[in-house]
Amino acid sequence: MGTGLLCVATLITLWLFIAILLDAYGRKPLPDGSFDAIVVPGCAVRKDGTASGALTRRAHHAVQLWKAGIAPRIILTGGVGRYPPSEAAVAGDLAQAAGVPKEVIMLEEHSTSTEANARLAAELSAEMTDWHIVVATDGYHCWRCKKLFGRHFARVETAGSTPGTRLRIRGALREVMSIAKMLVQR
Repeated sequence: MGTGLLCVATLITLWLFIAILLDAYGRKPLPDGSFDAIVVPGCAVRKDGTASGALTRRAHHAVQLWKAGIAPRIILTGGVGRYPPSEAAVAGDLAQAAGVPKEVIMLEEHSTSTEANARLAAELSAEMTDWHIVVATDGYHCWRCKKLFGRHFARVETAGSTPGTRLRIRGALREVMSIAKMLVQR
């Protein structure tokens, strides 16, 4: 095997290994404690204005955590991406349809990336930088969310939802590239 081929094989193996670790990290149980809010990072809205599968999973996961008494409020993030309305508004509609009262929901409707979700959510109110939050997202997205939201909130924990196997693999492999980009852009 040539040196170039060996390097490629090593990179692919490392990429797969990191993807597996990300998936496992997102399955860890939520630690005990009280939290000020559950935060949902935005995700795509479909052409017809409905939530993508990932946005639906994240919003429903947040609703389950809220109903379990994890935190008294839910912050939904995400601006208008490729299609309107905003990701936060669509997730808010899902949460309300699942029984969450409107007064419990806060919307951050301008962000277009996970980093911006974190930064702009923390800017909704001056005291939020002191808040303890739980980020409800896909399991493979938890590690990066903990790092990015940790820049803006006092304490951050994550609660990962578990999509089907194909989506977990695809998402985790894509997430490895997003983490690499995040580390380079520090």
